[in-house]
This record gives sequence, structure tokens and C-alpha cells, in this order.
Amino acid sequence: MRLQSRPARFLFSAMLMTSVAATLGGCKTTAMSEATGSIGNRSSQAEVDPRRAVEVSGERYRANPKNADAALQYGQALRSSGQRAQAVAVLEQASIANPGNKALLAAYGRALADNGSFQRGFDVLSSAHSPDNPDWRLLSVQGTCMDNLGRHDEARRYYDAALKIAPEEPSVLSNLGLSYVLSKQLPQAEQVLRRAYANPSADARVRNNLALAVGLQGRFAEAESIARTGLPPEEAAANVAYLKQMLDRKGGPRFDPDAARS
Repeated sequence: MRLQSRPARFLFSAMLMTSVAATLGGCKTTAMSEATGSIGNRSSQAEVDPRRAVEVSGERYRANPKNADAALQYGQALRSSGQRAQAVAVLEQASIANPGNKALLAAYGRALADNGSFQRGFDVLSSAHSPDNPDWRLLSVQGTCMDNLGRHDEARRYYDAALKIAPEEPSVLSNLGLSYVLSKQLPQAEQVLRRAYANPSADARVRNNLALAVGLQGRFAEAESIARTGLPPEEAAANVAYLKQMLDRKGGPRFDPDAARS
């Protein structure tokens, strides 16, 4: 297995580590709270079944497509189930029907970025908050858009701005660390990711991103130890196997905004 650094386009993304963490028992959270209100008692099953979530929230949305809350719930359900293009369509129409709704614009911008429309997503997110009242979560997601566009220096300015509002926030530090990974500045990536990892509120994604940064520097035994931390033996073995696969792959996904988790 080759452990040396790879070009930025070949590097592992936080989203895949998020998927692994979720599969192996980690807790997957959303990057920002896009849905407001509740879809009622019928949503209890939907919370643990993505297909049921789409069904329940879709029924409510179709009853009143212009309702902002219903659109937010349905858009989130679609995104969670991997139906990213459909989420964009729903949230776009809802944003048109509810001009100026910041929550809808935030969700729409995220959905665009999730679906690979990074510049458009960035622009929409810029309308979802303002310089005099910035949202650190949106700043962090805007940073991931810039990273996906290869504009790493610009991305870091957004992460820095987010960290001024939410100092040492591990999700933002994790994105900043991955930004350094993408530009092959691995020692800086490790330093930032260790800061994130030291935070008690850091989740499994931070641990896995740190393992990636360490492994890409050729210190696989240390990376394996980090990847195993806090997991039962079977899950730890699966996590390590996935880490090996990511370090050895010849192609990789983009830095997914869903990794922002901010």
C-alpha cells in the first residue's frame, strides 16, 4: 500500500469519513439546522428511516408547496436520503415562493453545494446572512465551496472568520485542516486537526480526518491507532480497513460540503 501524499484531487473527503463514521456507529449530524418546527408525531419513525422521512415530509410539502417549513423539512429529508438534485429543485421553488427567507436560502445554498454547484451555492449562501450578522456555520460551508473550486486561500479566510465567531469550533477546524490536506500542506493539516481532536465536543469525523492527515504523511501505524480510538473491535477493524482503502486509492471524491458539519 502506498502511503505517500497524493495530489489534491486524489485526497479523501470528509464526507466519506462521515459516511464511515455513521456506518460504524458514529453520530451523523447536519452541518446547520435548516429545518424549523416539527412535522408532528408521525415523524418519529421517519427520524430513523430516511425513506419514511421522505414520504412523510413529502406528503406535507405537496399539500402546501409554498410553506417554508414544509419545504425545509422535505429538502432536508431528500438530502439525507441522497436525493440531492431533488432537494435543490424543492428548495429553489420554495425560495422563489418565499423571497428573503434566510433559512430557506441557507438550505438552498447547502443543497446546491451538496449537488456540486459550488459557485452558485456560495452565492446563495452569501444572501442567507450578512456581514453585519454573519453565521459561522454558513461561513464554514462557504469555505468548503471555495476549497472545491480550488481557491484554498479564500476558503481559509472564511474558516478564519467563522472561528472568530466560534473559537476552536471543532467542525470548522476540521474543515480548515482538510483545506490544508487538499493543498498538500500536511504538517499544517495535522496541527489544525489535532486542535479539533482535543476539543471534547469533536465527533468521529474529526478523529478520522486526523487519521487521514497522519496516514498521508506515511505514519500509518499512528494513523491506524487514531482510527481505532473509541470504537469496538469490529468497528475499529472496519474503520482501519476503510482508511487503508482511502490512502491507497488512485482517485477520490471532492471535499464535500456535507463534511462541514458546521
